[in-house]
This record gives sequence, structure tokens and C-alpha cells, in this order.
Amino acid sequence: MTGVKRKKNSVVWRKINSFHCADIKQWCLRRLPILEWAPCYNLKENLIPDTVSGIMLAVQQVTQGLAFAILSSVHPVFGLYGSLFPAIIYAIFGMGRHVATGTFALTSLISANAVERLVPQTSQNFTTYNNSGVLGLSDFEMQRIGVAAAVSFLGGIIQVAMFVLHLGSATFLLTEPVISAMTTGAATHVVTSQVKYLLGMKMPYISGPLGFFYIYAYVFENIKSVQLEALLLSLLSIVVLVLVKELNEQFKRKIKVVLPVDLVLIIAASFACYCVNMEYTYGLDVVGHIPDGIPSPRAPPMNILSEVVTEAFGVALVGYVASLALAQGSAKKFKYSVDDNQEFLAHGLSNVIPSFFFCIPSAAAMGRTAGLYSTGSKTQVACLISCILVLIIIYAVGPLLYWLPMCVLASIIVVGLKGMLIQFRDLKKYWNVDKIDWSIWVSTYIFTICFAANVGLLFGVVCTIAVVIVRFPRAKTLSLTNMKELENKVKTEVEGENLQQVKIISINNPLVFLNAKKFHADLMNAIQKDNANNQPPDDINKCEQNMLLNSTSNGTCNGETSQPYPNEKCSVILDCTGLTFFDYTGVSTLVQAYTDCKGQNVDFLLANCTASLKKAVQYCGHLESDKHIFFESVSAAVGAIHLNKNSSKFSDHSEV
Repeated sequence: MTGVKRKKNSVVWRKINSFHCADIKQWCLRRLPILEWAPCYNLKENLIPDTVSGIMLAVQQVTQGLAFAILSSVHPVFGLYGSLFPAIIYAIFGMGRHVATGTFALTSLISANAVERLVPQTSQNFTTYNNSGVLGLSDFEMQRIGVAAAVSFLGGIIQVAMFVLHLGSATFLLTEPVISAMTTGAATHVVTSQVKYLLGMKMPYISGPLGFFYIYAYVFENIKSVQLEALLLSLLSIVVLVLVKELNEQFKRKIKVVLPVDLVLIIAASFACYCVNMEYTYGLDVVGHIPDGIPSPRAPPMNILSEVVTEAFGVALVGYVASLALAQGSAKKFKYSVDDNQEFLAHGLSNVIPSFFFCIPSAAAMGRTAGLYSTGSKTQVACLISCILVLIIIYAVGPLLYWLPMCVLASIIVVGLKGMLIQFRDLKKYWNVDKIDWSIWVSTYIFTICFAANVGLLFGVVCTIAVVIVRFPRAKTLSLTNMKELENKVKTEVEGENLQQVKIISINNPLVFLNAKKFHADLMNAIQKDNANNQPPDDINKCEQNMLLNSTSNGTCNGETSQPYPNEKCSVILDCTGLTFFDYTGVSTLVQAYTDCKGQNVDFLLANCTASLKKAVQYCGHLESDKHIFFESVSAAVGAIHLNKNSSKFSDHSEV
């Protein structure tokens, strides 16, 4: 009896052991994306573009690190650390190949609230300036970075907790209008925070509700205290930065390496300030002493975590939302996938681990990601190369930045936010597609500038949910007929008898951000399943079965679809009779489905579209010249396929 039990136990143990080994391997591949792409890295094709991108990225990381550290109310050297460690962590755990994690304007602005509240500028008079044992900085500076590191640590813990709870699946609530409005409003806050440096004014730290307006009120009340030298240098820096970056953008296809104008401006301004001695001659604020080297790791002060909970939640949500939008955008542009939940883990660890190395909160930045696009970056190796260069700068070049004027650094921040600020142009797009999305954008932006980025984000999400709750019950989700997928075989007689498959799919629900992703997945699965598999012609009639495609259901498409003949061409007719309303995300999904089908040589037709849907699809997808995809009825679309046979374009029988 004992032998039988031992035998059973050994079998069970072997099964458990084998299961654990396979499970651990699968977990490592999913949670450590570097193990997936690093072994397949092509040195010959990717190393040169990644090296060029890494050099340009290092320039951005250094300039933005110094600037965003000051924005976070800590010593500039801590911005250099924040440009090094988070990028390394994200390269290991992140899935965005063109996402450059580091210091970020929005998270720096949020952490500054905690720094100024817990360690105000007035307390500097009561702290000693003796060598603290860490980089030779004063106790005041170390207290400030301690608060910022605590915000980063707790914000990262919140992000890791969200990963454990699989809250990445709830990111569909973060619609494009909400993210656009929040980031634009936060960028407006950042620009406002730099006004005192641009004008050379001495201004107390102002934050809280309506702090945006109080800052400008203070500026106009003390307009006579504007420092003319700082104002002129700021204007000159902004003009040079904008002009050179526009020229780089215009001629990026003709030149292999763009001019690193940020670096050139920093060197030129520092040299001019040193030669003229602007700090004492004109009273310009400069960056000051930047110590070299990296200190030993130290845990953030845990006794103040309860006092920075609000800022930590702001850093966790705002940083994740902004970073995820960039990761999804790069994935869509370069045709790869990003796991929303894995990004929680990557950014969480990018905040937790660097907080032990005196780093401020981190996230991905639009300017750095755009820089990777323009320089032809291929993988995260570009970020790792930039980290090597940043490390060299920390040990060798950092002390030479003493004479860099603060107004020049502020100018770099303002120009770097151009990508966020020009999102005001999205208003026209939302107005033409869905005026409710336009209203959500405007109201979210107003709440962001009146209060804070996290408040605006929460308000936008609540508004979006409320709109859907109000609109869904009013939608006509039922029709007189049983809307199912039909499969018709149309015989064509060109060089023989081929079979052309026409798939007629009815949308019987509203198409909004809640179900757009599921709808697109089901539609593409149905098409790809038929195109991927081959089936003999004799079995075609046996497989003509109906399948309900419900874009809001939790399941997948049931039933077997007929498999096309290897040479047959598939056409998809989307019956939009039941599409009672839509939003911008829904229209974007339709346009994306059209683009995907076109890329797979599948004709994509829309039938029974309302006038507003036609206008929205044409405007969003720039399809003014492709009016042949719209038909008044399903029969008209099928008739057009009969008449045109193998033609790639439909004739004037199509009706718009």
C-alpha cells in the first residue's frame, strides 16, 4: 500500500514539476520581454540606427533631465539619475520598442507639489550646508529629493499593485479625447510653471486649485520686476530651438543625422554665460554646481509615505496613461503588440527601483519617442546605448554645466512640450466626428488647468462613462430580422471559374470605445480565419453556416466559417443598419478595419450607412476619394461585386 502511494506521489510530483518548469518559462517570456527580442537582435541591420538614435536620445535625456529636475523642485543632478535608471528597467520589462522612459514633465510637476509642501523653500534658512556625505549637497537638497523619491516609490508600488489586479484591461476607459485633453492641460501647467524662469522673476511657489490663474495674476501685478536680459535670452533660445527643429523635420529625409540643437544651445549658452559672467553681471540664475558620480543606494524615507499618497496616485495614473498612449501609438505604427497590463509592471518597477538611487518619478515622454521615430530606432538597444552616454556625462561632463542659464533650460522645456500643446488641433477632428467627444475634451482640459492633471483625468473618465450610460439604453439594439452572418458564393468567369466569397456582417449594436476593440478583433478573426486556411471546393457547400457576430458579447464568434478556395478573393460587406450611434474610437476602428482589409486584398464595403457615419468615416480616414465603399443597401453592394467581378475599383453603380 505504501509503495502504491509512493508511486502515485512520484507521478504527481513529476507532473507538478514539469508544469512548473513550463509555467516559469512561459512567465519569464511574458514578463521579461527582453528575453524575446534580445536573442533575435540583428546586429547588422539594427546596431547602426540604434546607435545613432541612442546618441540623439542621450542629448534629450540630459537636457530634459536637468530641466525636469528643477521642475520637480530638486537639485538638477537628480534629473540625470532619473534619465539613467528608469530607462534601463523599462528596457528589460517594457514592451514598447520606441518608448524612452525617463524624467517626465507631468510627473515632475505633480511631485513638486509634495516637495514644496513638505520641504518648503523657507525651510532652507534653517538647514545646514555642511557636507551631508551624499554628493556634498546640503541637508535641504537631500530632504527634497527624499520626498520626490518617496513619491516615486509609492507611485511605483501603486502601479505594480494595479498590475497584480490586472487593471490593464480597464484601460479602454481611457479614451483618446480624455488622454489628449489631460496631457494638453498638463503641458499648459508646465509652461506656466516656467514663466518665472523665462521672465527672470522671483516668484513664490503657487499651486492648488486655480493656481494656474494665480500665477499669471502675480506676473501681471509684478510685471515691472521682469528681467530684460532673461526675457531676451529666453526669446532667442525659443526662436532658435523652434526654427532648427522645424528645419530638421523638413529635411529629415535628406540628412541622415539631425542637428542636436538642444545640446548646441546648452554648450553655447553656458560658454557665453561663463565668458560674460552673466550670473554676477546681469544677475541671471544659473544651474549651479553639479556633482559628479553616483551615490550609494538609499531607501526613500518611509515615514512620509502617508503624506504623499495623493501625489503618488497622480504620478501612477498620469504617468501610466501618457506612457501607454505612446507605447500603443508606436505599436500601431510599427506593427507589433503591447500588453496593457505588462506596461503597469514595467513602469511600476521603473519608479520603485530607481527611487533607491535618488530618482524623481519617471514616465515616457512624447518628445523622446518622436526623436526615436525620426532617427530610425529599431529596438530598446537605443535606450541602453543612451544610458551608457548619460553615465559618461554624469561622471565627466556634469560639473561643466554650472554656467547654464535657467532661462535657457526653461526654453528647452517649453519647446519640448510642443507635441502636447499642438493637440489643440484635435478639437476640429472631434467636432467633425462626434461633438460629445469635443465637449469631453474641452471640459477635461478646463478641469485639468483649474485643478490638476489627475483631477482632469478622473473627470474625463467619469464623463465618458456617464455619456455611455446615457446613450446605450436609448440605442436601438434590436431589428425585425435575425441579424446573422451570411456567406454567399459568387461565381466569376474570368480565365476559368473561380469562387468569390462575400461575407455580409451586420452590426447590431452601437460602436463606441467600450466594444470597438472587441468588434475589430472579431471581424479580423473571421476574415483571417478564412484567408489563412485552404479547403477543397467540394467541401465549400458543407461549410456555409451562419454565425452571429456580436461586438459586445464576451465570447468569440461561434460556428465554422467556410474556407475559401486558395485563389478566391474575399469581400466583406458591413451592414450598418443597427449601428445607431458611434464615437471617435468607433469610427477609427472602422477606418482601421478598412485599412487592414485593404492590406490583405479584401474588399471592404459599408451598406446602409447614415449620412453622419459616412461623413465621419470619410473625414477620419481621409476617404473622400474612396466613396465607392458606401452603398445604400446590401443588395446594391452585392450587385456591384457581380458587375465588377475582378476589378479592383467599383464603377459608378456604387452610391454614396
